[in-house]
Amino acid sequence: MGLSLSEYVKRRNGVAMGSSKSLRNNLYRSLGASNFSLFWNYWNPIFGYYLGNFIFKPLKKFAPVSLALILTFVFCGLIHDAVTTLLRQHISLFFTLWFFFMSLIVLLTRSLQHNFSKQTWLTRAAINIAFISICFLATYLILKVDY
Repeated sequence: MGLSLSEYVKRRNGVAMGSSKSLRNNLYRSLGASNFSLFWNYWNPIFGYYLGNFIFKPLKKFAPVSLALILTFVFCGLIHDAVTTLLRQHISLFFTLWFFFMSLIVLLTRSLQHNFSKQTWLTRAAINIAFISICFLATYLILKVDY
């Protein structure tokens, strides 16, 4: 499996799991990532560890990497939707569609080789937030959910 969870989190956040600087580092590194794909490498490293090891890696053994990535995002969305379904007492696939759209943006920006590393941190953060927001808005408009 490679790295342990604590090693993985330290690599992603730059500090040990449970450190008081963990959230700050997570936000700084993920929002300021030089591309949208790298944003997801830093965002929520604990969840990312499990998704990577137990969903993405097994999927890419028999599916193309791009399909494995899409299915991993969809699975992540389904988990989020399962929680909201339990809380709201009705089925929603909002997160599944939202995460599907974000997976397409990851693939698109990879294929275009987007690299914003020469931009300021604030510009990179705005770009990454814009990608998330555009996908959210598309999902909202398609599903017309009352939130």
